[in-house]
Amino acid sequence: MVESIIGVFRESVFNWLLLGIPISVLLSVFHASSTVIFFVAVVSLIPLAALIGQATEDIATRTTPAIGGLLNATFGNATELVVAILALIHGLDIVVKASITGSIIGNALLVLGLSMVAGGIGRERVYFNRIAAATSAGTLLLAVAALVMPAVFNLAVFGRLQSQSPELNQLSLLVAIVLLLTYAFSLLFSLVTHRSVLISLADVPEQPQLSIQAAVVLLALVTLATTYESDLLVESITEATRVLGITEFFVGAIVIAIVGNATEHASAMMVARRGQMDLAVHIATGSSTQIALFVAPFLVLVSWLIGRPMSLVFNAFEIAAVALTSVIVTIAALDGETNWFEGVQLVAVYLIVAIAFFYVPAP
Repeated sequence: MVESIIGVFRESVFNWLLLGIPISVLLSVFHASSTVIFFVAVVSLIPLAALIGQATEDIATRTTPAIGGLLNATFGNATELVVAILALIHGLDIVVKASITGSIIGNALLVLGLSMVAGGIGRERVYFNRIAAATSAGTLLLAVAALVMPAVFNLAVFGRLQSQSPELNQLSLLVAIVLLLTYAFSLLFSLVTHRSVLISLADVPEQPQLSIQAAVVLLALVTLATTYESDLLVESITEATRVLGITEFFVGAIVIAIVGNATEHASAMMVARRGQMDLAVHIATGSSTQIALFVAPFLVLVSWLIGRPMSLVFNAFEIAAVALTSVIVTIAALDGETNWFEGVQLVAVYLIVAIAFFYVPAP
């Protein structure tokens, strides 16, 4: 078992970035600059996110399709979830909400766009399962409507987005419960009742590298390391943003979102390049809907459990970005085909949004 786990660590050149873990420990012990710790923690989280995905995939491959799909859905955004929970504990609600927004638009625009570019180079057109893509896009639209409603309530009742009230927190909690129930039904739909319709994804299972015991051990170790590095990252955010001249909002929306989704970026591009555009679209849109339907409402529940209720009121830039993203993804999914230039357009939209986020002033 030990040899197989070591083999996984040796497999990817990116795993050399794991050296950042002992370095970050030393930096923390000797009270180094928060900015340096911030960068080292960010670098360390990239391979850790990939290893969580690998261990989860190996466990899922050795189970039934339904259980495997549930595991992938649950742990697919584990890194963002860990970082967000720790940020909640530290009172960084801005970072948490921004990471939710950034993950949604990052997966739907950047990951999907890069996948279209990778899959479309050298091919006039590439095709994907229109029904599966349209289902994900429709689910994302539903989630966006739910996430926008607390902001509409806030504007209608208080006249501004920044207001907090017990009614608003309760509204957010009830919306979160509805979204979690919808997420549960979406899993039932995609993994059980309509699996044969939706999973035509060039779904060629790969041979798992690890036994289920080794995969569980690896998942436990990597999750612990992710929690430690995420804690260092969150603790250093305030000082690092002051030194670097960026906002906590930009860190959550762009930096944390990209780090947490690095695995999806690489996986989607690789399978798209191999011509498995169905799978690439599934990875990108599925991750976005999972953030909106599971991660965001789950964090609302966690905020209540720790005694710091978080509302689902996002700022105007976040609302506009997520709404625009959902419309673009829906349009892209309508015809079931794409090309490299359509991917360039999606990446361009993401870059425009990222630039706008950089200039959003701190509250």
